[in-house]
Amino acid sequence: MAPIPITIVTGFLGSGKTTLILNLIPQLPHTYKIALLKNEFGDVAIDSQLASSAAISGVQELLNGCICCTLVGQLGDALETLRKDVAPDRIIIETSGSAFPATLAMEVNRLGRETGNYVLDGVVVVIDVENWKGYEDTSYTAKMQQKYTDLIVFNKCELVDERRYEDCLDRVGDLELQIANVKSDKGRVDQSLLLGLDSALAKDGDSIHGGYSKDKQPHEHSADHQSEVEVLSVNLVSEGDIPKSVNLDSLETFLLSAPKDEVYRIKAIVSASHPLASSNGDIDEAASPTGGIGKYILNWAFGRWTFTYSNTSLPASVNVASSPTDTAGSPKHETILRMTIVLTRGEAAKWKSRIEKGGMIEQEGEGGFLLVDRIV
Repeated sequence: MAPIPITIVTGFLGSGKTTLILNLIPQLPHTYKIALLKNEFGDVAIDSQLASSAAISGVQELLNGCICCTLVGQLGDALETLRKDVAPDRIIIETSGSAFPATLAMEVNRLGRETGNYVLDGVVVVIDVENWKGYEDTSYTAKMQQKYTDLIVFNKCELVDERRYEDCLDRVGDLELQIANVKSDKGRVDQSLLLGLDSALAKDGDSIHGGYSKDKQPHEHSADHQSEVEVLSVNLVSEGDIPKSVNLDSLETFLLSAPKDEVYRIKAIVSASHPLASSNGDIDEAASPTGGIGKYILNWAFGRWTFTYSNTSLPASVNVASSPTDTAGSPKHETILRMTIVLTRGEAAKWKSRIEKGGMIEQEGEGGFLLVDRIV
């Protein structure tokens, strides 16, 4: 059983964490199950009012059995209860208080190592641009804590002028750390940024690319919000009747070369002859049922990655209209890698060129061809 991904959403009371989560739900497949773990000591009635509002009347159906509970006692006990009772596809921990989430992130990592049931997918800090005064502590200890932040979401930007937003950027800069950041669109951030790829999302072809395509955007939003990120779609296609593997040495070099101030997320379904070590050195020892080529899910998030075997049937088709078509007697085409790369704005053209030059994403041995498209 693959570990359950955990996303931590933190920020001070009133920063817009619940709104961010509620705006995430409609972007997910309707069968996707989320469990929400909370430790917020605010007005309990607020979340109930939001969940029952006419604007989000489909939340209960979309969540398909979501549980909201108060985080008390040991975190491990609370997570285990959710795992057994709900069997969620993902757990979101929503917590208020300090914007330094290191203790919680380290505890999730520890539980993941000890039980094998969980994996930390990302730590998101929500900042209320209208009211935030900056970090009270910019000491060395604070900087070490803040290293556990993967993404800062600047919320309520539509309520202030550009100067106020720039002041908040300066305050983040006081920590002298490169932390990915993005503006929300009235409390909404595309799921491609917030979530990595897991088995449940991989079953839905659109979710691999975060709902993006060349001809369709996931929702209508302002031009400013569209320009917050750029997205590349990468497909590696092999030829021939014998299953092929992605060159994992080249892939690892590519992952190591991606700076987290330029690349936010890399998600992929990979055909491989053996597992690639995750960034922490762990190797998923699960073997392919046939003993040959297996399917793996790659999640690279802000500088770290996991590489997990998947025993589910994953979509791996691609339109190869730009390549030789399959005809009688011609080689069979098979997609051996489907990848989405979410980048900060202004970086897509550079990384598209780098990938197309070769040496980063390639097939083991000779052959294979790349299709690289900018879809946002």
